[in-house]
Amino acid sequence: MSTQARATILITGATGNIGTELRKILSAQGVLFRAMVRSAGQSKDLAALPGATLVEGDFNDEASLDNALRGIEKAFLLTNSSELAEEQQLRFVDAAKRAGVKHIVKLSQWAADLHSPVRFLRYHAVVETAIRNSGIAYTFLRPNLFMQGFLGFAKAISQGNEFFAAAGNAAISLIDIRDIAAVAAVALTKPGHENKAYHLTGPEVLTHQQLAAIFSNVLGREIRFTDIPEEAMKNALLGFGFPLWQADGLLEDYAHYRLNEAAALTPDVKEVTGHAPRTFEQFVKDYAPLFS
Repeated sequence: MSTQARATILITGATGNIGTELRKILSAQGVLFRAMVRSAGQSKDLAALPGATLVEGDFNDEASLDNALRGIEKAFLLTNSSELAEEQQLRFVDAAKRAGVKHIVKLSQWAADLHSPVRFLRYHAVVETAIRNSGIAYTFLRPNLFMQGFLGFAKAISQGNEFFAAAGNAAISLIDIRDIAAVAAVALTKPGHENKAYHLTGPEVLTHQQLAAIFSNVLGREIRFTDIPEEAMKNALLGFGFPLWQADGLLEDYAHYRLNEAAALTPDVKEVTGHAPRTFEQFVKDYAPLFS
C-alpha cells in the first residue's frame, strides 16, 4: 500500500548525511514520511525503507516543489550550502506557504546573523527571517561544527596520521550529526517545539589539538594536527574539489572559530531528546574503521 497519501512530513536533503540519519530515526519509530529526491530511480535504497515514499523535486523548479509539498503539514528544510542555497530555500518557503504547510523545521547554523561576516551565517539568517515572516510555525536548528566533517580527513589520518586546518587554538563545541537528526525528529513529531530556535552543541569544548589527542587515544597511534595558513587551507579545499564559493565560506567559518565565537555549550540536545549529546571520543570510536 502506498503511504504517500497519508504521509504528512516531507524530508528534503534526504540522501545527505543528516537526512539519512533523520529518515532512519523516523522509519524506526514507524513514522510515515515523504522524501524529496532529485531522481527516484537513483534512490531505491531509500524507497525500500519502511514508512518512506519518494517524490521527485528540485529546489530550482517551483512546480516540482509545489508537487512535493502537496498535502504536507510539516517539512524539514535542508539544502547544500552552495551559492544557490539562499535562493533555493526562499523558493521552498514560498512553495510551503502556498501549500498550506503548518511547520518548517529548518537546518540553520550556529550564530546565524544577517550581519555576520560569514556567508553561510548570513544566508541562514535571511531564510530564517523569511520563514518568520511567512506566518508558518518554525523550529530553527542551529548546530555547531559537525564532527562528521572530520570524515573529510579520513584519508589523511589513515595514511598520514595527520589532519590540518586554519584553526589556531580555537575552542569549538562541535556536535555529532546523529544528535542533530535526533532533535529534528522530535521537532517534526512532537508538539511544543513551534517557534523555537535550538542552539545545538556537543557536551564539551575542544581545540583541534585536543581533537588530535582524542584521535590518538582511540586509534592507538599518534595523530597530529597542523595549524596551517588560510591560503594553504583554501588550496587544499580546492584540491579536494570544493567549489570556490564554498571554500571561501569555510575559511570565513574558521575565522569565526578562531575568535572563539563557537565555544559555548548549551543543554538543548538533552532538553529536546532526553539524552546527552555524543562525545567526540564516541564519534571516533564509531567511525574508527574509516580512520584506520
